[in-house]
Amino acid sequence: MKVLVVAVALVATVSTYAQSAADKLVGVYHAVEEGKESKIRFTKQEDGTYQGQIIWLLQPNNPDGSRKYDTKNPDPKLRQVPADQVVIVYGVRYNAEKQCWEGGKVYKPNNGKTYKVELSFSDAKTLRVKGSLGPVSLSRYWNKIE
Repeated sequence: MKVLVVAVALVATVSTYAQSAADKLVGVYHAVEEGKESKIRFTKQEDGTYQGQIIWLLQPNNPDGSRKYDTKNPDPKLRQVPADQVVIVYGVRYNAEKQCWEGGKVYKPNNGKTYKVELSFSDAKTLRVKGSLGPVSLSRYWNKIE
């Protein structure tokens, strides 16, 4: 009986640790890509996946002062989403064995394309965002600020 209690406690502890490690992704990140600054908030979704959504752009408006939208999105319904509200990472799940989030996609509003994504921390505050299309991949680094 004691062995069973210890085994159950150990499983609960490992599960809690894995969940806490997975939730490390949750927060706000500062990103700079192609000279454009943004902030992305990662949240946990009801299905257990994680999603990253733009919540701030340094330049949310066009040169004429009009608001920017996700005009290059391949889904016509999403072309009316303001540029500072676009979901750019979705569907990632934590892989405790590899200590990364994978299985999702990263969307690049600049060109309207979607790529496979893998997320991992290179240090406590630096998130590596690795987008891949076939054998070609590119990594960007976002700084956790919240």
